[in-house]
Amino acid sequence: MNDENPVQDGTDMLRSIFEMQADLNDHVFVKNDIKAKDGSPLTMREIAEHADAGKLGVNDLPNQWLKRYAEAMAAEFDELRDDVLWKWWSRDQIDLQNIRVELIDILHFLISAMISSGLSAEKVFDIYQQKHSINLTRQDKGYNQASKTEDDNRTIE
Repeated sequence: MNDENPVQDGTDMLRSIFEMQADLNDHVFVKNDIKAKDGSPLTMREIAEHADAGKLGVNDLPNQWLKRYAEAMAAEFDELRDDVLWKWWSRDQIDLQNIRVELIDILHFLISAMISSGLSAEKVFDIYQQKHSINLTRQDKGYNQASKTEDDNRTIE
């Protein structure tokens, strides 16, 4: 395996992505002098701890950073949408390399938002499995607008 790759054989790749993203964000906070209330550099761990502690008001860290990451994802989705061809009569081709990079940019901000909401890689995997099961059940039962309800989503923990 390449020595420059932080993911080693047998390592949970999702957990590695979460750790790399938290490290990157912490680096950005230091480099841009973004401080916590006590004057120390802000960290993703502090934002996640606030989420876990139920500090969820409009001026609390989780909300502030979730809003920023949502705006960043929206901007990246706009860039992705600009890269996808919509003129069905056109003979142009998509720039798949750039599209893949835009998708990874979106992932960066999505992982940051997940951490800001107090999610860990393990919890994302757990919730994903629960939601996957719900989606399969919905499809098996003929899911449609008339039968749509969020009641089954409320069972996700």
